[in-house]
Amino acid sequence: MSCFNAVAQGGENSPFSRFGIGDIVDESFYHLRSMGSLGSSFADDFNINIVNPASYAKLKSTSFDIGLYAKYARLRDNADQSSSQWSGNLEYISLAFPLSNPLNAILEREQKDFQLGMAFTLMPNSTVSYDLSSTEEIEGLQTITRNFEGSGGTYKFYWGNALSYKDFSIGANLGYAFGNIEYERNVVFSDLLFPYNSVFTRDYSINGFIWKLGAQYSLKLNERQWKENRNTPLKKIVFGIHGNSKTSMNTTSNRFDRTVQVLGTTTADVFIDTIALDVALPGTGTLPGTIGFGASYHKGNKFSLGFDFQQTSWSKYENEANPETLNDTYRISVGGHVRPNSKSFGSYFKRAIYRYGFYYQTDPRELDNKALTNAGVTLGMGLPFIYQRKISHANIGVNLGRRGQGSVLTENFARILISFTFNDDEWFIKRKYD
Repeated sequence: MSCFNAVAQGGENSPFSRFGIGDIVDESFYHLRSMGSLGSSFADDFNINIVNPASYAKLKSTSFDIGLYAKYARLRDNADQSSSQWSGNLEYISLAFPLSNPLNAILEREQKDFQLGMAFTLMPNSTVSYDLSSTEEIEGLQTITRNFEGSGGTYKFYWGNALSYKDFSIGANLGYAFGNIEYERNVVFSDLLFPYNSVFTRDYSINGFIWKLGAQYSLKLNERQWKENRNTPLKKIVFGIHGNSKTSMNTTSNRFDRTVQVLGTTTADVFIDTIALDVALPGTGTLPGTIGFGASYHKGNKFSLGFDFQQTSWSKYENEANPETLNDTYRISVGGHVRPNSKSFGSYFKRAIYRYGFYYQTDPRELDNKALTNAGVTLGMGLPFIYQRKISHANIGVNLGRRGQGSVLTENFARILISFTFNDDEWFIKRKYD
């Protein structure tokens, strides 16, 4: 848990995170983000997908996934002033497993129509991190500096379960969202002798239960030929849908407004005059509902191509601790993967997975009465390796994007994604001999 306390403090400087509960973190793990985030219809034997909990039932191996990122961002305003910064941190950890080992059915020569899967995930839900300053000259006061800082974020813990019957599966994530967000702004009179500088601080905590439902269906296109010859790639189209309604949350907020006069270098030389102080104010709020759907075409494990659409009703967002009006958003993604030959003995890079994608999304926040947008391209690789005699994967990806195009503040960024997926197929196996 202490590791995730640092996620929102990863050194980012995102002025956009001042609004709402901050920058919302994509639920897609890195192998999905490298394909533009195709979470609705993705289901895999060895990789976790928490976007659509129905996918847990398709797992054939226990999977442990951990993701880290590094980000380079360059901010530019409409006055052509810019700044750049590197940041990065651990982003998620997840454990998922089938509740019955598929090897049992093979050893017992019994085909089971039902499959069960379960998953546990801890990851950020949103991040707040910015540090900005503006300076101006005012007659009689000379130089005035205004500083704006924000830190913290929210997190979520998911417990997911899924059931599949033949080609149809359903699943649910039950979770808990929590976190703390702090804002501070101050006004500094740089050229005055021993001035009273104004400091305004707001912070509030969030907690509440969250949930999500999902369903998937696989339409097999050449099932007869595939059963007659298992060397024939199975062609199928996977359809998926997931969503949740708006959920309630509780907040506890504090406000501390004061003037600060500094007369020396020690704490005894600092004088504070309280303007307003409110402690532990209870409040309520509402987190928005989401609906997403998509479809993807698969040719064995050699090729896939799909699309994804997701809509979130941020206009329903409410927060008594920090009232704001936000806009509904949508996201469109297209992507897939290519794997030349998963059984190649002569070439390692033929066994690797090559991923690609594109996305476009709107943002719930506005700058200068203009809606923000976010668009980018994604590329990645899945590199297989042997760990404790099991095949696992290292996933490497890059997300090149732009946020706030056409507004008073634009961010160009490159996000480098690195995750490791460790697999083990010996859980819940029935042993005939010890």
